[in-house]
Amino acid sequence: MGAKLALVRHGETEWNAQGRLQGQTDIGLNDVGRQQARAAGRELASGGWSLVACSPLGRAVETAALIAAGVGLPAGGTDPDLMERHYGEGEGRMVAHLPRRDIDELLLTAEPEQQVAERGLRALVRLVRRYPGANIIVVAHGTLIRLTLDALGGSGHGLPGNGEVIEIDAGLLSDVAAH
Repeated sequence: MGAKLALVRHGETEWNAQGRLQGQTDIGLNDVGRQQARAAGRELASGGWSLVACSPLGRAVETAALIAAGVGLPAGGTDPDLMERHYGEGEGRMVAHLPRRDIDELLLTAEPEQQVAERGLRALVRLVRRYPGANIIVVAHGTLIRLTLDALGGSGHGLPGNGEVIEIDAGLLSDVAAH
């Protein structure tokens, strides 16, 4: 494999622990989330990484800083295209026990999934073009990562867990960049 990307979901927040939709609401990491971020840094420590990029939301910035420390890199820049899906009226709501029709109604005010996937792809393509051949750690959000991976070829991965690392070949983005 040539250059690679590590897509990492931010560590846990109190809203994650409570089952609330966060979206673009800026909620910081809890202690478990900090432990998850440090564990991701240890997992990535021997990967030959060149830089760390992340969403500008605080939970991603803090996760990225903890990972960067673990891999011996300075914390990198942020990209608003890496922000989580905006859930509209659903943000802050606990949806696990809501009936499906209520969830569907809440999501009518959310950012469309295709738009989220396009933002995620755009951010990754920009990084790969700006840093050709670099191994890049990208700290973002669960839904953005899932939708972006699906757009790259239907990974069927599902929602990544907090602090989960998913490595992909940066070459997967060359077809996207050509269009």
